[in-house]
Amino acid sequence: MKYLPILLWCIFLCCIAGSLRGQGQQLPADPPNYKVLSEKKDKHGNTVREIEFHENGFKVIRTTITPPFPSLKERKPVNVDTMHKDSILIYVDKSQYYVAVIYRRQRIRQYRAVFGPDRTKDKMMMGDRCTPEGWFKIVSKKDHAAWQKFILIDYPNQESYKKFEERKSRKQIPSNAAIGHSVGIHGVFRGGENMLDMGIGWTDGCVALKPEDIIDLYRFCFPGGRVFIRAVDK
Repeated sequence: MKYLPILLWCIFLCCIAGSLRGQGQQLPADPPNYKVLSEKKDKHGNTVREIEFHENGFKVIRTTITPPFPSLKERKPVNVDTMHKDSILIYVDKSQYYVAVIYRRQRIRQYRAVFGPDRTKDKMMMGDRCTPEGWFKIVSKKDHAAWQKFILIDYPNQESYKKFEERKSRKQIPSNAAIGHSVGIHGVFRGGENMLDMGIGWTDGCVALKPEDIIDLYRFCFPGGRVFIRAVDK
């Protein structure tokens, strides 16, 4: 019986780890091993790539279409302490693969981003690996050993629950589905920076940035700050 407390503690830790899996804070066991099979520009200037990689033991071939990245020529020095926090908006565009910092209707920062595997879909339930859309607020931010920084948003919020219940009533999701949690903006695992350039969505619903970009964005984020995640243009 003397080992019972230790056993119970191990079970508790396993349960906690399991509850976080699939909620946006998981770490891939191994970075995906991918290669570009073909790459070309279409008539709109988008980069169209055929990419091969392995996922869950299976070979996957996926076509990604990455639009020209709208970039600022330089990042001007900004003293965040002098900014009015109510005038800062973190704008996430799933169509154009970027996150921008909007201040007084001016875009002062932007970063290339990727999302869940299917960026065209709104998050409907736990485990669908989709990035939620709409208005959110920042709950907290913290350093993270795997993701450099983690900025937690308030998904699910009141509007999220409203859509969730409507989808259940229309039988778009199972009646016993859970809504999910722990969605945020974070960095990328070691060696995964190129996946952002390729437009490969790999998160479980979070928004992922390059390490240097999440560190820069972190300065503009604070509890209560506004975040808008725009849906893909249909």
